[in-house]
Amino acid sequence: MIVRTAFVLLAAASGSARAGEADVIGAVAHRTARGIYDFDVTVRSRDTGWERYADRIEVLAPDGTVLAVRVLEHPHDTEQPFTRDVPQVIIPSGIEAVTVRARFKPVGYDGDTFRLLLNDK
Repeated sequence: MIVRTAFVLLAAASGSARAGEADVIGAVAHRTARGIYDFDVTVRSRDTGWERYADRIEVLAPDGTVLAVRVLEHPHDTEQPFTRDVPQVIIPSGIEAVTVRARFKPVGYDGDTFRLLLNDK
């Protein structure tokens, strides 16, 4: 487990033995202001070009509400795994953990997600 001291404690990945087409294999959150975070998300995907690639990253509240989206504009078939930011995510009061997931075109959300425990202390 990686721990970074940027106001946030990293939680364990919700990995499984069944890797999908686009798996979130790591994420770090940095609090930039009260209730606002920047996320660095690492994805491993089976990109093969414009018809099959990881095309979206989402940050989700515990109830499944989408808090933020990063659209990935191109395939990453020559850059694996890759890390992208999801900046300025507003986290509503009371939320202590988020889940990050990636979408794979055309399959959808079949990969591993990553859960982060937010800790402002």
